[in-house]
Amino acid sequence: MVLPQNQFKFMEALFNYPSRQIYYMKYLTVFIFIFSSLWVQAQVTRTCRVRNNSNEQIYDAAIVLPVKDNNVKGVTIYYKGKEIASQLDDLDQDGIADEIVFLSDFKGKEKREFTITFSEKPFPTNRYAARVHAQMFKKEKDKSITPITEASSPTGTLYKNLHHHGPAFESELMAYRIYFDKKQTVDVYGKYHKQLELARSLWYPTDEQLAEGFGDDILRVSGSTGVGTLKGWNGKKAIHIEPVDNREARIIASGPLRTVVDMNSYGWLYNGKKIDLKSRYILYAGHRDAEVYNTFTGDTDSLIFCTGVQKIKDCEMDQNGKNRVAVWGTDFPVNDTIKYGKQTLGLAVDLRKAKCIKPAEDKANYLYLVEPDNNNQINYRITVCSHKETFGYHNSKDFFKYVRIWASRPCNLLEINY
Repeated sequence: MVLPQNQFKFMEALFNYPSRQIYYMKYLTVFIFIFSSLWVQAQVTRTCRVRNNSNEQIYDAAIVLPVKDNNVKGVTIYYKGKEIASQLDDLDQDGIADEIVFLSDFKGKEKREFTITFSEKPFPTNRYAARVHAQMFKKEKDKSITPITEASSPTGTLYKNLHHHGPAFESELMAYRIYFDKKQTVDVYGKYHKQLELARSLWYPTDEQLAEGFGDDILRVSGSTGVGTLKGWNGKKAIHIEPVDNREARIIASGPLRTVVDMNSYGWLYNGKKIDLKSRYILYAGHRDAEVYNTFTGDTDSLIFCTGVQKIKDCEMDQNGKNRVAVWGTDFPVNDTIKYGKQTLGLAVDLRKAKCIKPAEDKANYLYLVEPDNNNQINYRITVCSHKETFGYHNSKDFFKYVRIWASRPCNLLEINY
């Protein structure tokens, strides 16, 4: 607090008279209290201005802001005086909030102003309707399942001990799961309608749910990269993440606007070096595409990795030769080809944020060879479309067109002033 010079002289004069010190101290205390209260209130609310830098209209654009005060336990976002859904995430799980998330639509070049009010008290987790969902279940001896948010295994596999074999997460448009074993492969679940389903279907819909219009598993990944799984590279083909000292799965956030799921591999012995790998998957409401952040700890100098999309039977492939690859094809998604028919779908990876070396290919995948950047990271995006969707793309031409547009949008699509 800064006071004008004449006020300093006035305060000095007051305290030159000992008999008045206690009397005036009361008023000084009240003054400081009122001033401090006004200052705190001024810090409780902040303004965030966001501009769409493109000419196109965008929907459910994610605005992600850092939390700068360790005491923040809740936030409320307003647009034009109306409250909108938001989410507060503790990404490193240290008990302190790290990021604020909210979504908004923007017309081309549109500017919007949001008001953010902070609270030192947490709000109920069901404050807003969920638009995403994440889940993981432990199998019990009596064949029941128990919901969990973290699991680890020094053997590197809990494939048979977890329902649907690992963590799963979804938006209204698409669902993903990650195998808890050496493959760590990303598998996908396609939908007919825009809706959340995993809380009911648990990845394996019943006959009644299928008749009701639920989606289901649409891809048999086997030992491939699925869509965007990071793998090692032995010079000829993609190899799995093994051996490891420990493998860990964590559901960091489960809505209402985004899911954050981590797959951590500790002590991965790869090409003679022991390294740690954290693979973080982020999926936003209203999005079919997910962000993938791979962060290494340890010496990765001269190590080469790979990622890409698996080859679907009789698939068509579209690739720009630099940082994008997509496929569209049809095949059986499961071994039971009597009860379950073939599925047609598209898979794509956008590697503009990654340090790509060159395209590659093995028997199961279309790939890019990649290496960690200066931050020891390999980051990219993945997207999927199912032919059965009532809201998506239904042939390779339309899917590839969508992928090209998606993979060419500027990374700084939104200009955020906060």
